[in-house]
Amino acid sequence: MIFRLPEIHPGRELDRSVRYFHIAKEVRLKYGFEEELFSQTGILIVANFAAARRLTARINRVRTEESGTDKLVTPGQINALGLLHELIHLVFRNYEQVQNPGVFSRSVQYLQEVIGDDDLGKVMKKYIEVFPPLPVLRGEQTADQYLTGVTGDKRNVEIIVEELIILHLENINPAFDSLKEMFNSEPLEEGTKYRQLIKEAKSFFQKEEPAAFFGISLLDALESVILANPYQIVEQLKSLRAFWPPGLEFPFDEMILLGMDLLKEDARLFLGGGDGKGTPPVPKYEFDKEYAAKLKESLSKGGARQFDFDDVELSFMVEEERFTEDVHWMPNVVMIAKNTLVWLDQLSRKYSRKIDTLDKIPDEELDNLQRWNFNSLWLIGVWERSTASSKIKQFCGNPEAASSAYSLFDYDIAWELGGEKAYENLRDRCAARGIRLASDMVPNHTGIFSRWIIEHPEYFIQASEPPYPNYTFTGPNLSDHPDIELRIEDRYYTREDAAVVFQHIDRRTGKIRYIYHGNDGTNMPWNDTAQLNLLDPVVREELINTIKKVASKFSIIRFDAAMILSKKHYQRLWFPAPGQGGAIPSRSDYAISKQTFHKMMPKEFWRDVVDRFNEDMPNTLLLAEAFWLMEGYFVRSLGMHRVYNSAFMHMFMKEENDKYRTLIKNTIEFDPEILKRYVNFMSNPDEETAINQFGKGDKYFGICVMMATLPGLPMFAHGQIEGFTEKYGMEYRRAYYDEHVDPHLVERHAKEIFPLLKKRYLFSQVKNFELFDFHDGYRHVNENVIAFTNRVGDEKALVFYNNSFFRISGMIKNSSGKRMKPQYSSGSDDNWEASNVEDQKVSQNELEFKSLSTALQIKPQDGFFYTFKDMISGLEFIRSGVEFFNDGFGITLNGYEYHVYVGFKEVYDIDGSYSRLNHYLHGQGTPSLALTILELNLIDVHRAVMDFFSKDILLELKRHAGLVPDSIHVGEFSTPFTMRFTSVLNRISEYKRVPFKANEVMNQLIKDLQILRGYSSYIDHSDEQSLGKYWLLSRQGTEDHVYTDILVLYTVVKRLLIAIESATGEDPFSLYDSLLLEKPLWQAIIRLGDKYHEAKYEFDLLRILESTDNIYSRRGIFNPEGKAETEALPFPTISLLEKNEVRLFLGVNEYQGVKYFSKEQFVQLMTWVYTLNGLRYAERMVRKGGDKIKDQAGIFKLFRSKEFTQATATMAKYTDGLINLAIHSGYRLEPFLVAIPKLHESLWIQPTSPAKPAKKVAKPKVTAKKPAAKKVKEKKAPEPQKEALKTSTAKLKKSTKTGRKK
Repeated sequence: MIFRLPEIHPGRELDRSVRYFHIAKEVRLKYGFEEELFSQTGILIVANFAAARRLTARINRVRTEESGTDKLVTPGQINALGLLHELIHLVFRNYEQVQNPGVFSRSVQYLQEVIGDDDLGKVMKKYIEVFPPLPVLRGEQTADQYLTGVTGDKRNVEIIVEELIILHLENINPAFDSLKEMFNSEPLEEGTKYRQLIKEAKSFFQKEEPAAFFGISLLDALESVILANPYQIVEQLKSLRAFWPPGLEFPFDEMILLGMDLLKEDARLFLGGGDGKGTPPVPKYEFDKEYAAKLKESLSKGGARQFDFDDVELSFMVEEERFTEDVHWMPNVVMIAKNTLVWLDQLSRKYSRKIDTLDKIPDEELDNLQRWNFNSLWLIGVWERSTASSKIKQFCGNPEAASSAYSLFDYDIAWELGGEKAYENLRDRCAARGIRLASDMVPNHTGIFSRWIIEHPEYFIQASEPPYPNYTFTGPNLSDHPDIELRIEDRYYTREDAAVVFQHIDRRTGKIRYIYHGNDGTNMPWNDTAQLNLLDPVVREELINTIKKVASKFSIIRFDAAMILSKKHYQRLWFPAPGQGGAIPSRSDYAISKQTFHKMMPKEFWRDVVDRFNEDMPNTLLLAEAFWLMEGYFVRSLGMHRVYNSAFMHMFMKEENDKYRTLIKNTIEFDPEILKRYVNFMSNPDEETAINQFGKGDKYFGICVMMATLPGLPMFAHGQIEGFTEKYGMEYRRAYYDEHVDPHLVERHAKEIFPLLKKRYLFSQVKNFELFDFHDGYRHVNENVIAFTNRVGDEKALVFYNNSFFRISGMIKNSSGKRMKPQYSSGSDDNWEASNVEDQKVSQNELEFKSLSTALQIKPQDGFFYTFKDMISGLEFIRSGVEFFNDGFGITLNGYEYHVYVGFKEVYDIDGSYSRLNHYLHGQGTPSLALTILELNLIDVHRAVMDFFSKDILLELKRHAGLVPDSIHVGEFSTPFTMRFTSVLNRISEYKRVPFKANEVMNQLIKDLQILRGYSSYIDHSDEQSLGKYWLLSRQGTEDHVYTDILVLYTVVKRLLIAIESATGEDPFSLYDSLLLEKPLWQAIIRLGDKYHEAKYEFDLLRILESTDNIYSRRGIFNPEGKAETEALPFPTISLLEKNEVRLFLGVNEYQGVKYFSKEQFVQLMTWVYTLNGLRYAERMVRKGGDKIKDQAGIFKLFRSKEFTQATATMAKYTDGLINLAIHSGYRLEPFLVAIPKLHESLWIQPTSPAKPAKKVAKPKVTAKKPAAKKVKEKKAPEPQKEALKTSTAKLKKSTKTGRKK
């Protein structure tokens, strides 16, 4: 049988709910209490909670007018006082009827004897005067007549004695001080023996039979109850149970529980709810197998009822797991949230155009999301919103406010976002990039103005009159429908109160409803929402249909505040069982038992939703926002695919690392599948931004690494990547902070976080996830380090993060326990190496503990080594299998340091090289293991190179090159030079296994140095000042030897590489890299002095420039290589400037969309280009002369030839032209590159003389080479010397990049 809400009547009178207490006559008049509120004996009647609230409103209204708000009372106090009064009467009746018949009749007789009949009469008459019964108040009886009368079967004098005793108890009770005005006994003490009466009454009862359980007199027992709990009303009420005979049911248990609930509501009204910012508790899953078996057996036999276990704390023991299996794409979802209206406004500013609908979102933004490896976009606020919400916010002072994204009119794409067509456009573009759209669904409530409010107001929780009599509804009508009026309570606008209901008037029928606002019991009601009544099966069915409508558009649905629709919390909030109310003011009026609630909602709403979706729409990912220790219940019992894990954010932010590690441990010990279904986040729309909570430093990125590598769904917040700090309200149309993207933060995400997101397949599952304890040097577990492994197939990962400021050293070896599930034992990798697994296999559903070597499938035998890489630093590592097995993994972590080791590969050491490498690195990382092995093999070569380039050798080289003041012409090298140079050749010969003729190589080196000497002298003594303008050594101070040292070093290395090339046929540039010469050369250079550090970039630049084309080789300018190029070929200068290394040297940077480069670095670059290319040309000219140039004098003569002079002058002119272009472009890269071809053209068309003689000389060769001749204009012939140079150098086309002929 299904029960509907109308069977529960709001404001109904509960069984035994009538309350009584004393009210003095003056107080009745003061507060205007009607006669109908009083019993025949003059006692105030409180019929129900609504009556208590009305009385409270009257009292507080008068007291506020008199003295402000310091003496206000609450409905809970009124109810508790009446309940206490009633329970004491019940104790008296029970005592008199069961224990001591006739006791009150005897008490009257006793008092008459000890006090005197007259004095007793005076006390009673005074009582009647102060607290008049209705017949006396109305004048129907005198006091004497009333005293001689009978009420029911009891004499009135006995009733008054009883009331006098209760009045005494009320007056000594501190818990009711705020109400003492009602029952103050001081007027009775004036002129009467009231005090003596109470004293003698106590004496009388002390002589009677003691009260059961207490062992003392009845009055003393009642006083002890009050004095033992002087300010605790609830404890006083509970203590009265002790007066009830054993074995009999106490009939007021439910009334006490309801009274407690009303007091809780009072506290919420006066104190408000919490802000929800505390750290969530850690789930414990304290599983007792024996107890669980008993519960299940009891259920099967009907001895227990299923609704008894709606409390989640017990349900996991009796319910079978009912996870919903993921569809293939679900485990690897990576989500980013966007507050839609704010995002569109930010995009409009960014792109300087109006972007106000979904279809206008630029493709570049979606490309960014794809490049950042996000595959889900959560659009917050895409549905049609309730207009009433924006009206309320605007009335309250925010004229720009939109309606809240969670106060909805209906589930249609908002027209202001472009409606259905704009959504379809965005959906299709996202789908093309592998991005799924996600949306909210708000099942708990609608907007205060919604389609259902208009068409189905019966769908909502409501009352026929306001729950609090002081509520007024005179404000503006918030409805846009002509037949409906909607008003929220007046004092919300003045911020004096936040009422729990709003007024709904249907003009069609005249019916007035008071509909409850949505509320989760933690804070104030959501005043722009209307609470749905899920006890109505029609509402539940309509909600499920609406969810399906949302799923037809979005493959991921986030259910807002899903936990408040669970049976446990829905009843607690709206129809609380007695003793469990108080969360929402006035809802204790609607208390029902768990049995009744279970009949009305026999199945969890969310279980029904999931079952229907599993059958009809299984490709929809259902994500629940759930807290309050319900995370595991939502995925394991209710079957949601994913659930919020707010503990991740709170505990990591507060560095409650022990709690979070315990959370993971408890979860994987109970059921690991829960862990993979968590949604981990650093911020969400209800919380402060990630930047405000975690900063922008290492801690922020450490938590990001945890989010990216722990099982679960990583969810990034709006603006988190960009570094925004503003928390966007759900009513925001725009961002109010003027914030700009932090490029460094985005770049660090791109370097460290986005690559991890691409590997979510490696981290998202739990089958192979293992958590490890991190032991410090004292073998204590350091809870600040989160360490775990995971694996999919042969791909493995090992992750460390130190979530503390302190430096920590320690190691991991054995995992925490994880429950083995049946599905974990299946698969081909279980017996990956059975003979090498030292851990004992465990049975299904038992805890399994693994060693690190087992978790990573590492073989512990000798000879097995494992290489792996840190995705954060990029360094590569090697460890032996024996080390993993015996020692685990040791590491030192600085504060907030993190590492993600992946790419584990097994290698077997055949020749001992891996063992040597492992010993050499000793656990440290290296940029490349392959290069490090190569370095170890080249260690003798590198030592020889470093030994060779000492200060004395460099000085000797510079003397040969004429680069020092005391240079002399020396024919041969010194003996030390010869020995060291020969040592270098020998070490290279041994490594390459080829012979070298040392004398021949040194002779060639001498000639290279002579060329350098001659060219340097030529530049220094040239009449053309422009030749020395960009000569490298002209930029060097007299005491500075950096550039001279680098030039002679360059000359020697170049000769070595040419010599090796001759012997092996290998390309010189490949040789430079394969021999790793950069390292020993740079180490040799930095030993020469501190200033050499300044030349590091320029030293690196040598390698780049040596391997690039000559920028002076373009047709029509200076072509020493004789190239006949087509116009389609790129200009060498442009090609050079497009190299990343060159741009890095130039300091290319972007500002407001324009790329700039450094003036100083560009001049330095051109100086190097001019110098190196000049030396190359000089070398080619000398080599071309062959035996004709035998000595230094011949070289000097060659360099003074017209051909050589003209070539170098053209080089200088072109270099000068490039410098001027850079100046005129404002050092903006793009305009500079565009202008380079024009510079070439301007140099090419320049006529020279004498033209005719040169033409005659050049004519035969030009005619013979037709392709080149076609490019020359007939009327503007080039200068003769240049044309002759082209002809004479044509044979050099096949020369190497170093200028040496093959």
